[in-house]
Amino acid sequence: MMRNLFRAAVYSPDVHIGNVEANCREIEKIYRENAYQADLIVTPELSMTGYTCADLFANRLLLDKSREYLKKLAEMTAAYKEEGAALVVGLPFEKDSELLNCAALLHNGSVVAIVPKMYIPNYGEFYEKRWFSAGPCEAQQILWNGEDRTWFGSNLIIELGTPGESVKIGMEVCEDGWAPVSPGRLLAVHGAEIILNLSASNEVIGKEQYRRTLIGSTSSSCLCGYIYVSAGRMESTSDLVFGGHNLMYENGKLLGETKPFTQEVLIRDFSLSKIRHDRIANKSFADCRRNFDAVKYQTILCRKVFLNKEEFCGKVSITPFVPSTNKRQRCMEIFQMQVAGLQRRIEVTHSRHVIVGVSGGLDSTLALLVASQAARKAGLPSDTVIGITMPGFGTTSRTKNNSLEMMKVLGCDCRTIPISDSVRQHFRDIGHDEEVRDATYENSQARERTQILMDVSNKVGGFVVGTGDLSELALGWCTYNGDHMSMYAVNTSIPKTLVRTLVDEIGHHLAENGYPALAAVIEDVIDTPVSPELLPPNEDGTIAQITEDTIGSYVLHDFFLYYSLRFGMPPEEIYELCRCAVKQSEEYKFSDEEIRKWQKVFYTRFFRQQFKRNCMPDGVKVGTVSVSPRGDLRLPSEVDFAQFLGE
Repeated sequence: MMRNLFRAAVYSPDVHIGNVEANCREIEKIYRENAYQADLIVTPELSMTGYTCADLFANRLLLDKSREYLKKLAEMTAAYKEEGAALVVGLPFEKDSELLNCAALLHNGSVVAIVPKMYIPNYGEFYEKRWFSAGPCEAQQILWNGEDRTWFGSNLIIELGTPGESVKIGMEVCEDGWAPVSPGRLLAVHGAEIILNLSASNEVIGKEQYRRTLIGSTSSSCLCGYIYVSAGRMESTSDLVFGGHNLMYENGKLLGETKPFTQEVLIRDFSLSKIRHDRIANKSFADCRRNFDAVKYQTILCRKVFLNKEEFCGKVSITPFVPSTNKRQRCMEIFQMQVAGLQRRIEVTHSRHVIVGVSGGLDSTLALLVASQAARKAGLPSDTVIGITMPGFGTTSRTKNNSLEMMKVLGCDCRTIPISDSVRQHFRDIGHDEEVRDATYENSQARERTQILMDVSNKVGGFVVGTGDLSELALGWCTYNGDHMSMYAVNTSIPKTLVRTLVDEIGHHLAENGYPALAAVIEDVIDTPVSPELLPPNEDGTIAQITEDTIGSYVLHDFFLYYSLRFGMPPEEIYELCRCAVKQSEEYKFSDEEIRKWQKVFYTRFFRQQFKRNCMPDGVKVGTVSVSPRGDLRLPSEVDFAQFLGE
């Protein structure tokens, strides 16, 4: 079963303005259909009456019916017991001779909490102060409906679940979320992990995008899930129109939405692991709580058995590092960061040249493109970049020719320095049999290439640009003091799956903007199998040594890497999430056994190879995941990772 997930559903039911009984029938219908499909069902502001009742809010019948049917809706949830969804509705609620605009959470037969709206809009098209008062903040237990007790107040946090599995929920109503210091923000700072906003937001030009910006920003800065549900099109259209624009965000990421003037049940899963990880990692979040200790927040418990979740409700990309939208634009942004980092290093070192080892593979292609653009940005000639291809025992004509063609198109100083004779001399010096194709055989070639690059850089007054990527560093798939080392590494925070996308997008962008001959070679580089080319080719001249045959798919390893480092998820949770991502993917298919096998390889290699990362070269960070020991990842080289393999 999927772990640490909280499933919520939102819906904007048809309203019958002023008819509480009819509105509650609509709410009951949607609840019964989804009571076992979600852990929580949320409806809009004043969903029991309709938002546009206007002066009907002062009518005694409407208010009495609201209380009567609040109790009936609560009793309706009793049939579903602790396994059924909690239900949140909006209603006018009379207390101490004041009328308050409230959200109520119902579960297992009782009204668990009632939260009043704090900020009452009275500007533009809004006229709420004619009917409603601002709610009190301080939590208290009240009698309502004569004999029933419930918690009441805006500083309530409802812990929904069981001791082993729970989530903390805070509620606010419409305008509260638009206030400079919103109740939702304070609730989040004091522990609420999911904020609910019951709203009735009318549609005007530009407001749809403004809602996304506002809610996404709140979710991002508060490191929370945010559920926004708004009144739908059946509200009165005397002067306004409502669209039922519903949104769910998690730590600033849009999980799903229903567009205005559409009507559907939106169900999504919130990852409590992600929310909790980011709150632990972000120390400013905890510091904020200390600055707002004047108001005390009351946490109340509501026992709820979470649904068993066999699938993730929402999109899980099997390639989390790869942009899913605006791909060219995102790739250009990443490329510009790489270029800026290298340009600055060129300028501060007053170097006359940068040296790139060009193999014809993805990584060196990206590094070459970055170096070429950095030299151009620095106002230097194209031959500032010295590209060196160093054919050895495993080099194929395909990769060699691609290397030469790329350097020629980009106007680099192109050099070919074969390494076979010097490596054979080295074998004789150390007494190694060339027919023994072991680690010594392979790594001697990698170190010979690095020596050539370093020595040429000294000779010409330049520095070596490293080509190794984030995935190779994570797995330790690099030769220590061979391709592991350089003087500045431009791909150090780019995982392999993203390298491929960058080469494709940037290569074709350059081909369309001044380098037309680059297109064909870029396409062939992308189609070339990933290989270090350290073992002799097949008889037909094709690459014999395929990296992913040895260490597993980079698609899987990048997935494991992302969720391990970005969110600190345990192996079991990553495994289940990966299974869901594979099922959703049309391009990549892996069996459960393959996922388990390569996940074990990932943890084994990741922890054993930390010593290589502890002395990795400088390189710019471009995304949320980095393994630099000077920045994001500080680990001892002796981690005992048996429990990771055990799980």
